[in-house]
Amino acid sequence: MIARSASRALFHPQIGDYPVLVVRGRDGEIRAFHNTCRHRGHRVCTKESGSAVRLVCPYHQWTYQTDGSLMSARHMGENFDKSQYGLKPVACQTVAGYIFICLADEPTDFAPVRAKIEPYMAPHRMAEAKVAYQNTIIEKGNWKLVWENNRECYHCAGNHPELCRTYPEAPSATGVQGAGEDPVINEHWQRCEDAGLPSTFDMSTDGQYRVARMPLIEDAESYTMNGMRAVGRPLSDDVKISHIGTMLLFHYPTTWNHILGDHAISFRVIPLGPEETAVTTKWLVHKDAVEGVDYNLEELTHVWNMTNDQDRAIVEENAFGIRSPAYEPGPYSEAHEGGVMQFVEWYANFMTNRLQGDEAKLSAVA
Repeated sequence: MIARSASRALFHPQIGDYPVLVVRGRDGEIRAFHNTCRHRGHRVCTKESGSAVRLVCPYHQWTYQTDGSLMSARHMGENFDKSQYGLKPVACQTVAGYIFICLADEPTDFAPVRAKIEPYMAPHRMAEAKVAYQNTIIEKGNWKLVWENNRECYHCAGNHPELCRTYPEAPSATGVQGAGEDPVINEHWQRCEDAGLPSTFDMSTDGQYRVARMPLIEDAESYTMNGMRAVGRPLSDDVKISHIGTMLLFHYPTTWNHILGDHAISFRVIPLGPEETAVTTKWLVHKDAVEGVDYNLEELTHVWNMTNDQDRAIVEENAFGIRSPAYEPGPYSEAHEGGVMQFVEWYANFMTNRLQGDEAKLSAVA
């Protein structure tokens, strides 16, 4: 998610039951709020994006500043205290152009996330990029199936002919183990590190987020059918070498990202219910890159549009299969599905800790 222009409001899709509003205020600060008017609950912002000097609820015209404070409320009487009815804030952090929000009443400490991912992202100057194209597909399968499919390339050769032209199937590149022993990856890391690009595999202790810079196949520079750059203008002038591969950023439960030399691709995964998941893909390019001059939109988006649709079909067939009363899970491939095992371990640990925490709270109340 990128917010660049002053007083620009970005309305994001539902996150569970929560509509959220992200705003860059006049002071340049990016803030997030629950997109619910403090009067009768109408969404204050009903468009996906737009610019506004102030935020006006369409229902009864309660008007908020971009810092969330209530500016005016018509005919509410002399004793009405505007200071008590600002928009409810949502925890919000920005890192190298990306915006992260947390809906928890008590958000976890974000400092470790920033410390790990910012050095990898900073050279790409994502805060100065622009969205060239985005789309959202609905996969008729649950969120966990979408993530499990993403976390391995065991299926790639048989299902992703376009992606396999440039993206390595090797589990050392796609999974969570073996990269340090792979000579091709190590040579790539050394070359990038020598050019000032942090590159080695680095994962948080709890397994929730990680970064690494992985080489593409042979001489490929971008996700295109011929491996050549899709965008003539580099994403960042701070990156001084070519063939930097893809900088992978994963952060459960909602995003994976590929940042290349010419563009970046950001994926956001939001469950819509137990049997539906929305996957939003954004292609980002240099802010001054011009469509039709610096890039062809079809060439830029073709590989991942095809790959996303192929993954949708896989997830939906997977969802059909596991509904069968006869289904029993088979063993994972230790060689190729280490990433799936790591995801499942993170998910199980996270949910166990959360449920135990809720039980402790209930016990304290009782």
